[in-house]
Amino acid sequence: MSARCPLCFHHCDLEEGQTGLCRARANRGGRIVSLNYGKLTALALDPIEKKPLRRFHPGSMVLSVGSFGCNLRCPFCQNVEIAGAGEELPTRTCSPERLVEEARRLVDRGNIGVAYTYNEPLVGYEYVRDCAALVHEAGLLNVLVTNGTIEEEPWLELLPLMDGVNIDLKGFTEHWYRTLGGDLTSVKRSISLAASRCHVEVTTLIVPGENDTEEEIRALSGWLASVSPHIPLHISRIFPRHLMTDRPPTPVETVYRLADVARERLRYVYTGNC
Repeated sequence: MSARCPLCFHHCDLEEGQTGLCRARANRGGRIVSLNYGKLTALALDPIEKKPLRRFHPGSMVLSVGSFGCNLRCPFCQNVEIAGAGEELPTRTCSPERLVEEARRLVDRGNIGVAYTYNEPLVGYEYVRDCAALVHEAGLLNVLVTNGTIEEEPWLELLPLMDGVNIDLKGFTEHWYRTLGGDLTSVKRSISLAASRCHVEVTTLIVPGENDTEEEIRALSGWLASVSPHIPLHISRIFPRHLMTDRPPTPVETVYRLADVARERLRYVYTGNC
């Protein structure tokens, strides 16, 4: 029996036993199930600024958790070993209850909660949702680092559990998003919906020759300012990775120049990886 995944705009139509584009969701018994539920590839206590979140509990630490899978295909992916992997990847099992126990144990080391990050956490939607509910019950905070490629209904169901979110806005043209296997409209909607419900920051990785013009960053920052001029924007370099090892890192001067452009409309603009 076939089944359609409702989570993101790809709406993968899967026959029995098939796995979706994200490699983390599959048709089992005629229904879509999460293959990466409770399967961790990474677990670390990180500074909150590493997410990056600069205006959300600065100076604190957060227990960061990752699994496998992603619903985009960025040729410059910085975490391709886990984002580009599926069930074949070695993992450790960690129930939501066990994760919250670990988060509480680390409070004495400055931990404020749990960050869902490293791969694309929303392809493991059910695990994020279940963990986040328990995290709040424990009096801790939830942080999400995501590409924002999710449909409106599941996003609205999850947002009441989120305290701080960083969303990748990978550029501001449909052409670039199609190159990445994504959808600009979905991401813009995710940012707009989150901005009125929790703390939101946005990250744009600058890829030389692709999204590095002043015109594009002016359009991007102008739209973001129309949502709120107080949303922090992180303008960051990329380094040669995955399918873009033939390109040099983003020039530092390009990042600084585009950050100045973004500051024409936004109050808080930060440079990253410089």
